[in-house]
Formats: sequence, structure tokens, C-alpha cells
Amino acid sequence: MTDKITKRLAREESGFTLIELLVVIVILGILVAIAVPSYLSFRGNAQDAAAKSNVRSAIPAAEAWYQDAAGGNGSYTGLTAANLAKEAPGVSPKVGVKVLASGAAYCLWDDEAVNHGSYYVGGDTTTITDTNSPAATKAAVSTPNPATGATPGQTECGKIS
Repeated sequence: MTDKITKRLAREESGFTLIELLVVIVILGILVAIAVPSYLSFRGNAQDAAAKSNVRSAIPAAEAWYQDAAGGNGSYTGLTAANLAKEAPGVSPKVGVKVLASGAAYCLWDDEAVNHGSYYVGGDTTTITDTNSPAATKAAVSTPNPATGATPGQTECGKIS
């Protein structure tokens, strides 16, 4: 009996058939087709969250500049990214600043990646002119709407004066 088994095992070839290998490749292809879009979605959401976080962390620095007698002294005039970093060293260097309405208001933005950014309009927003369509959100950290073209935060701030 063991002779028969030994002979049979000696005759057989080991390895996978072509069909088995093709089935494995097809299964891997299906898994990749499911995983890649999910990964890209997670990545975009993470970039949006990072941009919002960076802008939120810069808001207190801008307000501190306004109050600082050696800084803005009751105005946002002279507010720059470098001055934000002086007021709060933890502010991301990616955050951009635009002073609006002759120093009465400001716009902060951070564009993490293409179509993934955030902006904030603060100060006296009653004195600004906004040519965005639709108008930029004021006094709230906002992400540009993908349905309207997902313009970067810097572009949103550029249309406000």
C-alpha cells in the first residue's frame, strides 16, 4: 500500500495550474478596484481637515495681532504670514493672509492640495466687497464647495477686498 502512494507522489508534479493563477490575479484585481477609490476619498478628506485645522489655528494669531500694541494696534494692516508666526509660532507656514477693507478685516487660507483647501474671513466683514459667486462664507472656516468648482482658498480670498 505504501509503495503505491510513494509511486504516485513521485509521479505528480507540484505547483499551481494556469487557471488557479488566473483566478488569484482576477481576485486581486477586484480588491484593488475597490480599495483605490476609497483610499483617494480618505486622502482628500484628510487634506480638507488639515487645511481647516491650519486655518483655525491661525485665527487667534490674527486676533492677537489686532490687539497687540506693537502689532496691528487696532487694525489688521501689516498682517502677514510672518507676523502670524510671531504671534503664534505654531501656525502652519502654508497659511496665507490677505488684509481687507483697509485693515478692518482679513482673509486666511490654506490650500493643502489641488481642490483641497480652506479659508476664513474675519474682522469687520460689513466693510468688505465680495465678488465670489456664491459669496464667500464669513466668520466660519469654510471649504470651497466642490459643486461650484472647488476653487482654492487663495482664489476665494482674492475675490474679496
